[in-house]
This record gives sequence, structure tokens and C-alpha cells, in this order.
Amino acid sequence: MDHSPALMTDMYEYTMLDACLQDGTANRKCVFEVYTRHLPAGRRYGVVAGTGRILDALENFHLDDEDLRFLADRKVVSRQTIKWLENLHFSGSIKGYREGEMFFPNSPILQVEGTFGECTLLETLVLSILNYDSAVASAASRMVSAAKDRPCMDMGGRRTNEWSAVAAARAAVIGGFQGTANLLAAQMYGLKAIGTAAHCFTLVHDDERSAFASQIAALGKNTTLLVDTYNIEEAVKTAVEVAGPELGGVRIDSGDLASLAQRVRNQLDALGATNTRITVTNDLDEYALAALQSAPVDSYGVGTMLVTGSGAPTCAMVYKLTEREGADGEMQPVAKKSKDKASVPGRKLAYRSYEYGLADVEHVISGSEEQLAAYQPAEGWKDLLVDYVDHGEIDSQYQGHDAITAAHEYRAKALSELPITAQSLMKGEPAISTDITVL
Repeated sequence: MDHSPALMTDMYEYTMLDACLQDGTANRKCVFEVYTRHLPAGRRYGVVAGTGRILDALENFHLDDEDLRFLADRKVVSRQTIKWLENLHFSGSIKGYREGEMFFPNSPILQVEGTFGECTLLETLVLSILNYDSAVASAASRMVSAAKDRPCMDMGGRRTNEWSAVAAARAAVIGGFQGTANLLAAQMYGLKAIGTAAHCFTLVHDDERSAFASQIAALGKNTTLLVDTYNIEEAVKTAVEVAGPELGGVRIDSGDLASLAQRVRNQLDALGATNTRITVTNDLDEYALAALQSAPVDSYGVGTMLVTGSGAPTCAMVYKLTEREGADGEMQPVAKKSKDKASVPGRKLAYRSYEYGLADVEHVISGSEEQLAAYQPAEGWKDLLVDYVDHGEIDSQYQGHDAITAAHEYRAKALSELPITAQSLMKGEPAISTDITVL
């Protein structure tokens, strides 16, 4: 689908731009911040994902003639603003938490600096990507913890919007998953693709033996056969007869998975297929995975609960103006004072302190550019912010397959540095507290 990311907005972003161009404030320097006021109920941490997709979108953040005609014909903006939009290109700077990093309430996950006109148009795009991708990565991380050392694979494409499925596959790998069934995601991001056959493949054949023989002839003995279309015990017996003890794997997609996995493991071993792997699927979430820890399962396929954030499909992130240029040309901190929605003024630094090798506090420091430049963190504090865009120049190390691999590895390390309670599936407070200092 050919579309402009610059139209993946709410209309009010353009109407604000139009008014600001007319009153002269559109070119005021501004700093916007993305953060969440709270984690989903009972969650101990969140995982940042989606920043690389934002950078990809920025590369194409402009409007063509058809887009401009649409805005003009709908009278969304004035002719003056249409002229301004002809040369639209983000020339500001962006810094924030790296993908795979843990975040907590009030963590300055992303900071966008530039003119008001440029920055305000990014609001919906930035939030829609970060809110969804981080929700999926956070759910994936909890699932991976529950699965222990057993790999988890994304099979959620058919349970969400077709483009969300691609984003979810990428976010799931950042969250700790090993691969995806979604071929477009695998192509776009260089992810491991997985998949063999569904129940319909067995049903289209005259009998199960014919289906298994066909699959093995096409894919080899290392393939995974789906054994719960009819009778699992008979299917496992037939699978080993057709493939021999070198059969790569079997998949179970229904029933009491723990009990069935145990019976199938014993049956496979008795048939000499001691190296045949067992994969289970069927609406798994982190709690189901935890319940399967003692079962002889080798890997998991996760669908619905992954792509819906396992009950938390958004991270409730917001995009707020925290500093702006005044009429006198000086930068001024600004903040909302709304009940239950007050914001912290000023641009931010973010650090994490440690005690005995474990994170204990998230430190958010707010102040002017000069104050932050002079700030000296305590010894051993970890700087959580990286530079993504510098005056319109995107740092490409945070895009593409290698960036996803780095984020995948970084998440595991960052989680290991949190107190062990972070990996609990029981509801509780954030794993570490956030301390905010306004200079």
C-alpha cells in the first residue's frame, strides 16, 4: 500500500499547524516528550519497541501532490499551509530509550526537538507506533520469562490487523521471541520464518498417513507434523512410521497441553524418536506458559494474546510539550496542571542507579538545556538516552535487522539487571521506583 506516514495523523495536528503558521508560532523551537503515567495494572515493567519503525517512517515523512490536493479539497488547511507542506521534512532531533530497554512510569521514552510545526505533526504517528509495539514487546517479554529457556514463536498474524501483524512480529522478537509465521515481517526485517501445515492440510488428504507422507516428501524429515486433527496417539504412531525416528517435531494445538505433551513424549521415546521435538500452540499467554514449565515441551507458538498485549493492548503513552521558545526567543519550560494529568516541565535526562548489581531507582532529571549540560550523575549511574536523529540526520544503526537483533539481546540483559520480582506474573508495583528531580 502506497501511503504517506505524514497522513497517519489526527486532523487536529494539521489544523494546529495551520493556525500557528498564521499567528507566527509554528517556527518556535519546542521539545515534546513521550512517556506513560502508569504501567498497565499490576505490571512490573514495560519494554520499549517501535523506535526503529518511527525512524523508517521519518525517511518518508512528506506529502506528494495527491496528499496536498486532499488536504486542500477537504479544506483541512489554508493555501499558505499547503505551500509550507510542499517542503515538509523533519529537520529536528530525537533522543530516547533504546529498543529493548525497560521503562517505568514517567520514563522519558522519547524526546522530540524541533519547530512546533514539525513536531506537532508527529504526535499520532509516534504514539500509535510506540504504544502498540511496546505493548506487544512487553507481553512477549513476560511470556519469554514464563517459558524459561524454551523458544517462543509469533503466530498472531490472523488475530489482528494485517499491518499490525507485521509490527507485532518485529516487536515480539525485540521482546524475546525467536521468529514469526508472518512472511512479510520476515522479509522486511530479516526475521526467522516458521511454519509447516494446518489442520486443513490433513483434512484435504484421504487419510492422515497420506498427509504426513506428502509433507515429509515436500519438506523433509525435519519438518513438524500436526498430530491433533483426529486421534493424537494414532497420529504420533503414524508420524514415526512415515518419517522414522528422525522426525523433526510434532505440534499439539488442542486439549490439556501439559498432559498430552507428557503422553506424546513418552510415546515418541518408546518409538525411538527420542530427539523429536514437541511444539504446543492454542491461545497461550504467560500464565499458560508458566503452567507448562514442568511439561516436556520444546517450543511454543503464541498468537492472540501476544498481538493484543496479553490484556494490555496499549501502554497509554502520551506526547506532551515540555519546553518551548517564548516571544523573547528564550526557551521556557511548560507543563499541564490538569487534575491527574499534570506533566513535568522541561527537557529530561534519564539514568538508572544500581546496588549490588541490581537496578534500584530510575532517575529523571528535568531542567533547561544549560542545566542539563552541566549536570553530573552519580558514579555508576547508567545513561538511558541515545541519539536517534540529529538535526534531521537519522542514525541508521537503529534501523533494520541488526538493530532488532541488538534490541533482542539488550532486553534480556536489561531485564536481568532488574530485581527478580520484575519477572513475577503476580500483580504488583513497578520493579523499581522513579525519582524525578527538577533543577
